[in-house]
Amino acid sequence: MTSKFCKRHIDYFLAEAKSWKSITMDFLYSLLLALFPHCILSTVDPKNVRCLVCRSVVEEIDSVIQKVDPKRTMEIGSYRLDSKGNQKQKTVPYARSEMHLTDVLETICNKMDDYVRATYKTSGELTLLRLIGADGQMNPELSHVDIVQDSDLNKSLKFYCEGIVEEYEENILRLFARDADNIDIKLCSTEAKLCSHSESDVDDYEFEDKDEL
Repeated sequence: MTSKFCKRHIDYFLAEAKSWKSITMDFLYSLLLALFPHCILSTVDPKNVRCLVCRSVVEEIDSVIQKVDPKRTMEIGSYRLDSKGNQKQKTVPYARSEMHLTDVLETICNKMDDYVRATYKTSGELTLLRLIGADGQMNPELSHVDIVQDSDLNKSLKFYCEGIVEEYEENILRLFARDADNIDIKLCSTEAKLCSHSESDVDDYEFEDKDEL
């Protein structure tokens, strides 16, 4: 198949799929592989994938945090009484508390089931994209990429995620607890060293991402 044939037919397929209801990630990905097996790339750099997974994990955690009611609080401290008969407790926001972040990390890697590997048609750069958005519609960015074939239906993304969360859990909890700036750079580049970007070139890094669209 020629590249023009692939682009024309996959773009048409994705446009039609935007109107589908109750579509699942695995079904859509399997259908794309079945319909256009020769149009989908198959070679990726595992190191690059781990970097992208790390950045996606940061985005997903932040998304979960943003959905928490800012008025929701919890009490922390000891329930034991001091010498005056008072409990040493205080009320803190629930979002970004240790309990909240720990709960988030227990399930965050399930989000990777919604992602697919892809390369931008203009540059060939690898990226991770959700096939289906939070609104249940197809991700409009899919028209700008070629999906990367993966025999395990991208289940390895969840495996990478679980490894990152397990190895860098303390780093993640610390950075999100204090609402640090550029957590994706601090965690994925500076501390975990999974990505090459640094905080000094964060502006260029953000611009490059947007320029791919």
